[in-house]
Amino acid sequence: MDDIFVARLMSSDLVTVAPDTLVENAGQTILENCISSLVVVDDDGRLEGILTTTDFVTIVAESFPKAETTVERYMTTDVVTVSPQQPITEVANVMLEHGVHHLPVVDEDEGVVGIVTTTDLAGYLTTMRASV
Repeated sequence: MDDIFVARLMSSDLVTVAPDTLVENAGQTILENCISSLVVVDDDGRLEGILTTTDFVTIVAESFPKAETTVERYMTTDVVTVSPQQPITEVANVMLEHGVHHLPVVDEDEGVVGIVTTTDLAGYLTTMRASV
């Protein structure tokens, strides 16, 4: 399994938003795309943060913000990332160590090229077991 790299499993058809996206619009984007996270990027496609469905628990607990509240208020900015060349066993360890379910995949210029999730890893393991 060490020779399988993140680039093989990651989703590269990302749904991204800017930090100034309204929280209401971000939530609608998550629902419309049936996804569990949005990668927040700057105008150059560099990672600024990540907003997950778990973050919406905080938003709801705070009695849903006023219309002008942006993603920047709730996104995680200290984002753990991986590179496309990292073996998936390392990625699984990073997820466990940091207690995260979504890892943006960034290139050497910090440009976001994909995202890998625990669902991706579970799907891969299911496929591997079926082929054995």
